[in-house]
This record gives sequence, C-alpha cells and structure tokens, in this order.
Amino acid sequence: MLIVHHLNNSRSQRILWLLEELGVAYEVKHYQRDPETMLAPPELSAVHPLGKSPVITHGDRVIAETGAIVTYLVDNFGDGRLMPPGGTEDRLRYIYWLNFAEGSAMTPLLVSLLFDKVSKRTPFLVRPVAKAIAAAVQKNYAGPTINAQLDYVETELTAAPWFTGAAFSAADVMMSFPLEAANARIGLGARARTRDWLARIHDRPAYKAALERGGPYAYAAED
Repeated sequence: MLIVHHLNNSRSQRILWLLEELGVAYEVKHYQRDPETMLAPPELSAVHPLGKSPVITHGDRVIAETGAIVTYLVDNFGDGRLMPPGGTEDRLRYIYWLNFAEGSAMTPLLVSLLFDKVSKRTPFLVRPVAKAIAAAVQKNYAGPTINAQLDYVETELTAAPWFTGAAFSAADVMMSFPLEAANARIGLGARARTRDWLARIHDRPAYKAALERGGPYAYAAED
C-alpha cells in the first residue's frame, strides 16, 4: 500500500491531488504543525531522517522531495498520462516547470516568510532593527523577484492554458503550491491568466477530492 505522510498546509497537498488525478489507491497518515513554530512534528523523523513532508512509503521504499515523488508516481502509475511524450517541446517544458516550482519559484517565497518570522520573534529591544532588515530584504529582493516570476508565469499562461501547453500535466500540480503561496502572501494582482489557471485547478474534481482526504488547506482560497 502507498502511504502519504501528510503535513497540514504543506507541499504534500500536491501529492494527494496527483494521486487523485492518477486514480491510485493510497492511505493518508496525518501530521500537524507545531502551532507556535509551524514546524513539522518530530514523528516525521521516524519516516525520513530530515523529518520533512511530503514523504511517501511504497512497500519498502521511502521517497522524499515533492519533485522526486511526482516523477516516481507518474513514471509508475501514469501509463502515459500527465506527462507529455518524450522528445517533444512540451516534454522539455514539463521538465522545466517541474524543476522551476521547487527551485526558482519557492526560494524568494521562503526568504520572505523567514524574514517576516524573524522580524516578529526577535527580542523587543532589537525588533526595530530586525523589522528594518526584513523590510529591506522584501523591498530589494523577495518582492521584486516574486513579482518578476509572476509576470513571467502570466506571459506563459497567456500563450497556453497549461504549463506544458494544451494539456494538463503533473507540472501544473507542481506549480500549484508556489502560486497558491504567492497569492496568499502578496496576491496575484491583475494577472488574469494566472487567476484563471488557479480557478481551473481548484475546480478539478481530483483537487477537491484531495482536499477531502487531506483536511483544511489554507492556500486553497483564491483571494
């Protein structure tokens, strides 16, 4: 049996969604973040040494990292679905967006989140300095980088309805978390194509089924 070790409000929501799209039977083992630190509980370290989510167990295999899990699931259960044919331009786009999601897209979002947390949790006497540093990072790096990436995504989705072209793929599943997170953090503004894409993925039956299996997911809200 395939088991998804699912942390609330995390990247593992994408794995539940992908499994629903593929129609694969699976079990969910739920883990809750610490309400103060928002970190994963220590129980996840018993599954994988880094104690992070998502992690899946499939027989004797333990597989971590969202991109690796997505690749494993599509390769083993896809039967040619959710991935463009090899040797095509769409396949190259698929590989690109699969890696962009956790590479380029998530980096400035994490930087923004971490500096925001630091500015709020530093001792009172040094908090003004911490807030000034966080504001500078947001203004000079995180904010401009996130907005540049969102503009790029908007242009790409203007050329095609999905990230790999005319057909929905696992690359769209991968891109869901950074775009949902960006929408929650700074908003999508007037980027109509990206807003439309977000509405379409949220309307997919498999996405809704994954929400039922995974439980409350803050990033599912579009505004």
